[in-house]
Amino acid sequence: MSLRSDGGTSEIPSLDSSFSRDEVSMDLTMCGLLVEKAEEMANLYASHRDWTTVEDRWFDERIDGRSTRGSSRKVYRVLSSRFKTADTSLPSISQLPSVFEQCDTTRDKAQVLYFYLVEDDPLVRFVVHEYVRRLQERSTDSLDFEQDVLESILGGFHYSDGGKFDYADSTTARWGEGFRSVLREIGVLETQQTLQGQPPNLGEIPLLVASGYSWEKEEDEWLTQPRGWLYLFQPEPYWDSLAERLSEHPSWEASGIHGELRLQPVDETYGWAEPMEDNS
Repeated sequence: MSLRSDGGTSEIPSLDSSFSRDEVSMDLTMCGLLVEKAEEMANLYASHRDWTTVEDRWFDERIDGRSTRGSSRKVYRVLSSRFKTADTSLPSISQLPSVFEQCDTTRDKAQVLYFYLVEDDPLVRFVVHEYVRRLQERSTDSLDFEQDVLESILGGFHYSDGGKFDYADSTTARWGEGFRSVLREIGVLETQQTLQGQPPNLGEIPLLVASGYSWEKEEDEWLTQPRGWLYLFQPEPYWDSLAERLSEHPSWEASGIHGELRLQPVDETYGWAEPMEDNS
Protein backbone atom coordinates (compact mmCIF):
# COMPACT_ATOMS: atom_id res chain seq x y z
CA MET A 1 0.00 0.00 0.00
CA SER A 2 1.45 3.40 -1.01
CA LEU A 3 1.01 6.92 0.31
CA ARG A 4 -0.35 8.25 -2.98
CA SER A 5 -2.05 6.35 -5.75
CA ASP A 6 -0.72 8.71 -8.44
CA GLY A 7 2.83 8.80 -7.12
CA GLY A 8 2.78 12.60 -7.14
CA THR A 9 3.02 15.30 -4.56
CA SER A 10 1.98 18.94 -4.66
CA GLU A 11 4.63 21.61 -4.27
CA ILE A 12 4.48 23.82 -1.22
CA PRO A 13 3.56 27.39 -2.26
CA SER A 14 5.82 30.43 -2.12
CA LEU A 15 4.79 32.97 0.50
CA ASP A 16 6.22 35.96 -1.37
CA SER A 17 4.01 39.07 -1.07
CA SER A 18 1.91 37.36 1.62
CA PHE A 19 2.81 39.54 4.62
CA SER A 20 2.48 43.20 5.50
CA ARG A 21 5.32 45.28 6.93
CA ASP A 22 3.59 45.26 10.33
CA GLU A 23 3.70 41.46 10.46
CA VAL A 24 7.42 41.09 9.73
CA SER A 25 10.06 41.49 12.44
CA MET A 26 13.68 40.69 13.20
CA ASP A 27 12.84 38.99 16.51
CA LEU A 28 15.00 36.00 15.56
CA THR A 29 18.09 38.22 15.96
CA MET A 30 17.54 38.28 19.72
CA CYS A 31 15.51 35.20 20.56
CA GLY A 32 15.94 31.69 19.17
CA LEU A 33 14.06 28.64 20.42
CA LEU A 34 15.34 29.01 24.02
CA VAL A 35 14.10 25.54 24.93
CA GLU A 36 14.52 25.77 28.71
CA LYS A 37 12.87 29.19 28.98
CA ALA A 38 10.05 28.21 26.63
CA GLU A 39 9.41 25.12 28.72
CA GLU A 40 9.37 27.22 31.88
CA MET A 41 6.84 29.59 30.32
CA ALA A 42 4.62 26.72 29.20
CA ASN A 43 4.69 25.28 32.71
CA LEU A 44 3.79 28.65 34.22
CA TYR A 45 0.85 29.13 31.87
CA ALA A 46 -0.40 25.58 32.31
CA SER A 47 -0.33 26.11 36.09
CA HIS A 48 -2.07 29.52 36.14
CA ARG A 49 -3.98 29.83 32.82
CA ASP A 50 -3.59 33.59 32.97
CA TRP A 51 -1.01 35.62 31.05
CA THR A 52 -0.93 38.46 33.59
CA THR A 53 0.03 36.01 36.34
CA VAL A 54 2.54 34.33 34.04
CA GLU A 55 4.18 37.68 33.29
CA ASP A 56 4.41 38.58 36.99
CA ARG A 57 5.91 35.22 37.87
CA TRP A 58 8.25 35.36 34.89
CA PHE A 59 9.97 38.47 36.20
CA ASP A 60 9.84 37.39 39.84
CA GLU A 61 11.38 33.97 39.16
CA ARG A 62 13.93 34.50 36.39
CA ILE A 63 15.88 31.26 36.10
CA ASP A 64 19.10 32.96 35.33
CA GLY A 65 19.56 35.82 37.82
CA ARG A 66 22.01 37.44 35.41
CA SER A 67 19.27 38.64 33.04
CA THR A 68 18.44 42.32 33.05
CA ARG A 69 14.78 43.22 33.23
CA GLY A 70 15.05 44.66 29.73
CA SER A 71 16.39 41.46 28.18
CA SER A 72 13.90 39.37 30.15
CA ARG A 73 11.09 41.54 28.83
CA LYS A 74 12.20 41.01 25.22
CA VAL A 75 12.41 37.26 25.72
CA TYR A 76 9.00 37.23 27.42
CA ARG A 77 7.42 39.25 24.59
CA VAL A 78 8.78 37.01 21.83
CA LEU A 79 8.18 33.64 23.51
CA SER A 80 4.70 34.52 24.76
CA SER A 81 3.77 35.73 21.27
CA ARG A 82 4.67 32.33 19.82
CA PHE A 83 2.37 30.60 22.27
CA LYS A 84 -0.44 33.17 22.07
CA THR A 85 -0.65 33.08 18.27
CA ALA A 86 -0.60 29.27 18.00
CA ASP A 87 -3.91 27.86 16.79
CA THR A 88 -5.42 24.38 17.05
CA SER A 89 -2.98 23.03 14.47
CA LEU A 90 -0.50 22.68 17.36
CA PRO A 91 -0.80 21.36 20.92
CA SER A 92 -2.32 23.95 23.24
CA ILE A 93 0.06 25.59 25.68
CA SER A 94 -1.68 23.75 28.55
CA GLN A 95 -0.74 20.47 26.82
CA LEU A 96 2.91 21.40 26.29
CA PRO A 97 4.17 20.27 29.72
CA SER A 98 2.86 16.78 28.89
CA VAL A 99 4.40 16.99 25.41
CA PHE A 100 7.78 17.99 26.82
CA GLU A 101 7.62 15.32 29.51
CA GLN A 102 7.24 12.67 26.80
CA CYS A 103 10.17 13.99 24.75
CA ASP A 104 13.32 11.86 24.97
CA THR A 105 15.84 14.61 24.24
CA THR A 106 16.30 18.39 24.22
CA ARG A 107 16.38 18.14 20.43
CA ASP A 108 12.90 16.58 20.50
CA LYS A 109 11.67 19.59 22.48
CA ALA A 110 13.38 21.97 20.08
CA GLN A 111 11.70 20.30 17.10
CA VAL A 112 8.32 20.77 18.77
CA LEU A 113 8.99 24.43 19.63
CA TYR A 114 10.20 25.05 16.08
CA PHE A 115 6.59 24.80 14.84
CA TYR A 116 5.50 27.62 17.16
CA LEU A 117 8.31 29.77 15.77
CA VAL A 118 7.37 29.01 12.16
CA GLU A 119 3.70 29.75 12.81
CA ASP A 120 4.45 33.02 14.61
CA ASP A 121 7.27 34.49 12.50
CA PRO A 122 6.34 35.27 8.86
CA LEU A 123 9.95 35.79 7.76
CA VAL A 124 11.02 32.42 9.15
CA ARG A 125 8.01 30.80 7.47
CA PHE A 126 8.84 32.46 4.14
CA VAL A 127 12.47 31.23 4.25
CA VAL A 128 11.44 27.72 5.36
CA HIS A 129 8.98 27.55 2.44
CA GLU A 130 11.71 28.56 0.00
CA TYR A 131 14.06 25.87 1.29
CA VAL A 132 11.28 23.28 1.24
CA ARG A 133 10.51 24.21 -2.38
CA ARG A 134 14.19 23.62 -3.21
CA LEU A 135 14.13 20.36 -1.25
CA GLN A 136 11.15 19.18 -3.29
CA GLU A 137 12.88 20.12 -6.55
CA ARG A 138 16.47 19.08 -5.87
CA SER A 139 16.46 16.93 -2.72
CA THR A 140 18.89 17.38 0.18
CA ASP A 141 21.66 18.99 -1.90
CA SER A 142 19.58 22.17 -1.72
CA LEU A 143 19.91 22.54 2.06
CA ASP A 144 22.75 25.08 1.84
CA PHE A 145 22.51 27.60 4.67
CA GLU A 146 25.50 29.78 3.87
CA GLN A 147 24.83 33.45 4.54
CA ASP A 148 24.97 34.44 0.87
CA VAL A 149 22.35 31.80 0.03
CA LEU A 150 20.11 33.04 2.84
CA GLU A 151 20.56 36.63 1.68
CA SER A 152 19.66 35.61 -1.86
CA ILE A 153 16.42 34.07 -0.58
CA LEU A 154 15.65 37.12 1.56
CA GLY A 155 16.39 39.30 -1.46
CA GLY A 156 13.42 37.64 -3.15
CA PHE A 157 11.04 38.59 -0.32
CA HIS A 158 8.39 41.21 -1.03
CA TYR A 159 5.85 42.71 1.34
CA SER A 160 2.18 42.61 0.43
CA ASP A 161 2.46 46.23 -0.78
CA GLY A 162 5.16 45.22 -3.28
CA GLY A 163 8.08 46.64 -1.29
CA LYS A 164 11.30 44.58 -1.02
CA PHE A 165 13.13 43.25 2.02
CA ASP A 166 14.99 46.29 3.31
CA TYR A 167 16.89 45.57 6.52
CA ALA A 168 20.51 46.62 7.04
CA ASP A 169 23.25 44.13 6.13
CA SER A 170 24.35 43.81 9.76
CA THR A 171 20.79 43.02 10.88
CA THR A 172 20.39 40.49 8.08
CA ALA A 173 23.66 38.83 9.11
CA ARG A 174 22.45 38.52 12.72
CA TRP A 175 19.15 37.11 11.48
CA GLY A 176 21.06 34.51 9.47
CA GLU A 177 23.02 33.51 12.57
CA GLY A 178 19.76 33.20 14.50
CA PHE A 179 18.23 31.04 11.78
CA ARG A 180 21.25 28.73 11.66
CA SER A 181 21.17 28.48 15.46
CA VAL A 182 17.59 27.19 15.25
CA LEU A 183 18.64 24.69 12.57
CA ARG A 184 21.40 23.39 14.86
CA GLU A 185 18.94 22.97 17.71
CA ILE A 186 16.55 20.91 15.58
CA GLY A 187 19.35 18.80 14.09
CA VAL A 188 19.50 20.10 10.51
CA LEU A 189 23.01 21.51 11.06
CA GLU A 190 25.30 19.39 13.20
CA THR A 191 27.97 21.85 14.34
CA GLN A 192 28.72 25.57 14.58
CA GLN A 193 30.81 25.32 11.40
CA THR A 194 28.39 23.19 9.37
CA LEU A 195 26.54 25.07 6.63
CA GLN A 196 25.22 22.16 4.55
CA GLY A 197 22.10 20.76 6.16
CA GLN A 198 20.69 17.24 6.35
CA PRO A 199 17.20 15.97 7.23
CA PRO A 200 17.15 15.56 11.02
CA ASN A 201 16.12 12.38 12.78
CA LEU A 202 12.64 12.69 14.26
CA GLY A 203 11.83 11.25 17.66
CA GLU A 204 8.37 9.91 18.41
CA ILE A 205 6.95 13.12 19.88
CA PRO A 206 8.19 15.47 17.12
CA LEU A 207 6.77 12.98 14.60
CA LEU A 208 3.39 13.07 16.34
CA VAL A 209 3.38 16.88 16.43
CA ALA A 210 4.59 17.25 12.83
CA SER A 211 1.94 14.78 11.67
CA GLY A 212 -0.82 16.33 13.77
CA TYR A 213 0.11 19.75 12.43
CA SER A 214 -0.08 18.40 8.86
CA TRP A 215 -3.45 16.76 9.51
CA GLU A 216 -4.91 19.93 11.02
CA LYS A 217 -3.74 21.94 7.99
CA GLU A 218 -4.92 19.58 5.23
CA GLU A 219 -7.01 16.80 6.85
CA ASP A 220 -7.72 13.90 4.44
CA GLU A 221 -5.27 15.17 1.82
CA TRP A 222 -2.39 15.77 4.23
CA LEU A 223 -0.20 12.94 2.93
CA THR A 224 0.02 14.56 -0.51
CA GLN A 225 1.84 17.45 1.14
CA PRO A 226 2.72 16.64 4.77
CA ARG A 227 3.56 20.18 5.76
CA GLY A 228 4.94 19.31 9.19
CA TRP A 229 7.31 16.74 7.74
CA LEU A 230 8.40 19.20 5.06
CA TYR A 231 8.98 21.99 7.58
CA LEU A 232 11.37 19.58 9.32
CA PHE A 233 13.09 19.02 5.95
CA GLN A 234 12.00 15.42 5.45
CA PRO A 235 12.23 14.67 1.69
CA GLU A 236 9.69 12.46 -0.02
CA PRO A 237 11.84 9.26 0.07
CA TYR A 238 11.56 9.42 3.89
CA TRP A 239 7.77 9.55 3.97
CA ASP A 240 6.99 5.84 3.76
CA SER A 241 9.14 5.16 6.83
CA LEU A 242 7.57 8.06 8.74
CA ALA A 243 4.08 6.87 7.81
CA GLU A 244 4.87 3.34 8.98
CA ARG A 245 6.13 4.64 12.33
CA LEU A 246 3.06 6.84 12.71
CA SER A 247 0.66 3.99 11.89
CA GLU A 248 2.14 1.99 14.76
CA HIS A 249 1.26 4.64 17.35
CA PRO A 250 -2.03 3.96 19.17
CA SER A 251 -3.28 7.53 18.67
CA TRP A 252 -3.27 7.15 14.85
CA GLU A 253 -5.05 4.70 12.62
CA ALA A 254 -4.25 3.53 9.10
CA SER A 255 -6.72 2.56 6.40
CA GLY A 256 -6.54 1.97 2.68
CA ILE A 257 -8.73 3.16 -0.19
CA HIS A 258 -7.93 1.85 -3.69
CA GLY A 259 -4.47 0.87 -2.55
CA GLU A 260 -3.68 4.30 -1.16
CA LEU A 261 -2.69 4.61 2.49
CA ARG A 262 -4.72 6.93 4.70
CA LEU A 263 -3.61 8.01 8.17
CA GLN A 264 -5.66 9.97 10.64
CA PRO A 265 -5.92 10.52 14.40
CA VAL A 266 -8.07 8.02 16.26
CA ASP A 267 -9.66 10.78 18.34
CA GLU A 268 -8.47 14.31 19.15
CA THR A 269 -5.32 15.12 17.19
CA TYR A 270 -3.30 15.77 20.34
CA GLY A 271 -5.30 13.58 22.68
CA TRP A 272 -2.08 11.76 23.63
CA ALA A 273 -0.94 14.94 25.46
CA GLU A 274 -2.89 15.47 28.67
CA PRO A 275 -3.51 19.12 29.68
CA MET A 276 -1.77 20.07 32.91
CA GLU A 277 -4.05 20.64 35.90
CA ASP A 278 -4.91 24.28 36.65
CA ASN A 279 -3.27 25.06 40.00
CA SER A 280 -4.22 28.71 40.23
